[in-house]
Amino acid sequence: MKLIDGKKIADAVKQEIAAEVEKMVASGMKRPHLAAILVGHDGGSETYVAHKVKACEQCGFTSTLLRFEAEVTEAELLTTIDKLNKDTDVDGFIVQLPLPKHIDEQKIIEAIDYRKDVDGFHPINVGRLSIGLPCFLSATPQGILELLKRYEIDTKGKNCVVLGRSNIVGKPVANLMMQKAMPGDATVTVCHSRSRDIKEHCLNADIIIAALGQPGFLTADMVKDGAVIIDVGTTRVPSTETKSGFRLKGDVDFENVAPKCSFITPVPGGVGPMTIVSLMKNTLLAARHDIYK
Repeated sequence: MKLIDGKKIADAVKQEIAAEVEKMVASGMKRPHLAAILVGHDGGSETYVAHKVKACEQCGFTSTLLRFEAEVTEAELLTTIDKLNKDTDVDGFIVQLPLPKHIDEQKIIEAIDYRKDVDGFHPINVGRLSIGLPCFLSATPQGILELLKRYEIDTKGKNCVVLGRSNIVGKPVANLMMQKAMPGDATVTVCHSRSRDIKEHCLNADIIIAALGQPGFLTADMVKDGAVIIDVGTTRVPSTETKSGFRLKGDVDFENVAPKCSFITPVPGGVGPMTIVSLMKNTLLAARHDIYK
């Protein structure tokens, strides 16, 4: 069993981005600028945004954090998005999800200029992804593929099971894994809450990408020997062993599944760091106008 070290790969990618940024600046271009909108004080969102701001510093980006209380109106958010769309100094921006229930998340996503949608959630980017056109890829799926690539994990013709069908991870990663590329060219099965015989599907899988949000869902009796396991789960569970009183737990029963695997991602330290670094890659692409001229 080999542990896939997402933190190590993410650090390497950030160094590569930082070197590219210094070349850009030396040639007279401005530094890439990423803005983030944070609504309310959700602990998970606060942590994610703090990590993103830190990653911007490490990559040599300019970053702007716009904070709003949970009571902010949808109209106020849409006005702020319109300003960011028109701000020529801002290359890309994100609205940290989830949003309070009184705000229509889809309306917010669709209001973002797709050329600045570095989260890859806008329907234009999602549509372009589905037919294999250049676009901003959703950050977590992009991070997963980068791990498979850097660890030289063969995906061609392999049976890949994706557990979960969310718009943020399940659907886009399934799409990427089946495309004519490397990583890619896999035979993909998507399992979800209405799927039958999930265990049988998993036992037939060479690669399992678990993105259900159900801690410990994938157990050892569902995994064949030599399988590659990518754990996207990051559920907060109570813990007496940490200062915060909680710890992150993945969708995989790591302790019992790991001995059967050829490769496996830990939680934390696996997919998580790659999600943030993928956002940095998209921001660099936006700043250079590599996708949308």
